Amino acid sequence: MKNNRIWYLILYFALILSSLSGVCSKMAAAKPFMSTDFILLYAGLIGLLGIYAVLWQQIIKHLPLSTAYANKAFTIVLGLLFGMLFFKETVSLRQIVGAAVVIGGILLYVRSDEESTWEK
Repeated sequence: MKNNRIWYLILYFALILSSLSGVCSKMAAAKPFMSTDFILLYAGLIGLLGIYAVLWQQIIKHLPLSTAYANKAFTIVLGLLFGMLFFKETVSLRQIVGAAVVIGGILLYVRSDEESTWEK
């Protein structure tokens, strides 16, 4: 069980990297095409996605695929958070409630997955 917790931490780290690649993409879109900033941001995007891809392959070796994919929904919450932090976007009450529902669903799924692991 303790080994699974480490892989959950790695999973969430990988999801954060994946979401940050979207931040790089949006920032690059605001820069002049092929400017130094544009190229650096896209290089950061490619680097983040490369690290994410390697981590994802390791994650699905150690966690059930259904569990890993269920947790990918967390990127919705990260998108809201990064939008607020990096782009000063406003978040509505509906979005907060939706994010809470997503987190609740993930927690229920992970908890049921842990219980079924203990039964084996």
